Amino acid sequence: MLKSIFAPVVLSLSLAACATAAPPVQVTRFHTDNPARSGSIAVEEIEGNPDVGLEFRTYADAVNAELQRVGFSAGPAGASDYVALVGFRRSFRPTAPYGGSDKPVSVGVGGAVGSGGYSGLGLGIGINLSGKPKDVVTTEMQVQIRRRSDSQTIWEGRAMTQGREGSPAAQPSQVAQKLAAALLGGYPGESGRTITVK
Repeated sequence: MLKSIFAPVVLSLSLAACATAAPPVQVTRFHTDNPARSGSIAVEEIEGNPDVGLEFRTYADAVNAELQRVGFSAGPAGASDYVALVGFRRSFRPTAPYGGSDKPVSVGVGGAVGSGGYSGLGLGIGINLSGKPKDVVTTEMQVQIRRRSDSQTIWEGRAMTQGREGSPAAQPSQVAQKLAAALLGGYPGESGRTITVK
């Protein structure tokens, strides 16, 4: 009997967990009338990239994989037909504590008088065990594709997404792949329009 009651509940909870939507990606792209769709390309760091360091390689590798998926081939640095300049930025925004208060305990008092002359007094204590809310992490990626011969930019785009700190949606490896796929998916894309990729 208990098995027949709990089985649908467990199934519905697991399906709800699977159906949790990933945060969307905002994408804006600009390009010349007929940007290149093939040729050798090398991925390099854009000048003035705000977030430098080892993490850059994660974003560069994701962009490189997507460029090859749309028709380019990996080329040697300094000798490829094109260069893809990549930059990214991660920023953290604190969230307001639950209920707008940072107090972990709240106390409520209520009273009532019934029609039969009875009265009652109630005391409620609420304890917030959820801890401090996680920051919102915003990750932005910028990619420019230039002809190496004359440094002319033929395509560029920006992508941005958000996720709670510590969640899969904020992990650099997953975010890099998601941003690169959204930005370069359907390359070259519609120029001058911002779209939402889910």
